Amino acid sequence: MGKNEFLTPKAIANRIKAKGLQKLRWYCQMCQKQCRDENGFKCHCMSESHQRQMQGYSEEFERTFLEHMKRSHRFSRIAATVVYNEYINDRHHVHMNSTEWATLTEFIKYLGRTGKCKVEETPKGWFITYIDRDSETLFKERMKNKRIKSDLAEEEKQEREIQKQIEKAAELFTEPPKPLEPEPVKELKPESGVKVGLKLTSSNLKPKERGESSKLMFDEIETDNVRNKAVTKTNNKSVLEEMMREEEMKKERVNRKDYWLCEGIVVKVMSKALAEKGYYKQKGVVKKVIDKYVGEIEMLESKHVLRVDQLELETVIPQIGGLVRIVNGAYRGATAKLLGVDTEKFCAKVQIEKGAYVGRVLKAVEYEDICKLAQ
Repeated sequence: MGKNEFLTPKAIANRIKAKGLQKLRWYCQMCQKQCRDENGFKCHCMSESHQRQMQGYSEEFERTFLEHMKRSHRFSRIAATVVYNEYINDRHHVHMNSTEWATLTEFIKYLGRTGKCKVEETPKGWFITYIDRDSETLFKERMKNKRIKSDLAEEEKQEREIQKQIEKAAELFTEPPKPLEPEPVKELKPESGVKVGLKLTSSNLKPKERGESSKLMFDEIETDNVRNKAVTKTNNKSVLEEMMREEEMKKERVNRKDYWLCEGIVVKVMSKALAEKGYYKQKGVVKKVIDKYVGEIEMLESKHVLRVDQLELETVIPQIGGLVRIVNGAYRGATAKLLGVDTEKFCAKVQIEKGAYVGRVLKAVEYEDICKLAQ
């Protein structure tokens, strides 16, 4: 009888060990084989039959893990260990030891390299954010970007047309008046038999007085000319200012909205409900805007990502000389430079740096309409 026969002590001991509950990390799901120790599991993983089945389980593990991320944490930044613990709660899940990744860290790095998740390594561990690449979501995003571009193109076209009209009006009002044609001199033809008498009298004015009177007359003519030119310039200026004022009012009506959040600006969290967690009056950068009124804010100090409504946020004013984004009003979306602050009227003086209105100075912009740009 051989040493591994059915009734030998060794074979009986092996059967008794196999009946008990073994460690999960030594179980191969692909081959449905339970190994009793680490060495046996290592030898099994190096076998040819195991290597053939590994690729299919790796793809299934990745697919089911990303489906769980999409379903439970679609827009959140969350610790990788939290997601994995939620995933393995399902008793029928695909085990990681049946995939090509030996550890969770290797799998998280793989997701970051392939662009399927945004991966961050922090002192508290690995954090991941799901990148939504759903066809419907991508289509909506493309349509949104296309609509924004068309709106901007239409707005620039209207601004160019208005600018052309202003230039034409300025040319019309600044044209020099046409000189008056001298009236033809009528020749006096006396009728026959009529005598014309001419009487030449000497002037009582002395030569000096005559010179002064002619000088006064020319001075009056020059004064009238200067006055007429000043009136013409004033009229031209008032008409241009009126047209520019109407243009400003029209842009204000079009661009004044009840929402102001946009990506890339620095805001201050004013929610007292978040005071216990230490976020009250803390600054963060808007990374994403959801449904126009909610923003995903990455805090500057802790790097935590919060989802906060714009009613609980406040704009931030930088130091003089810093860049700001005009978030509401006539010049909504323009980038400007802060020139000064009026603390009594709660407004600021800015100069537009980019766009169709580059160089234009806005003397009184309210604090709520501008916000600091993230560096």
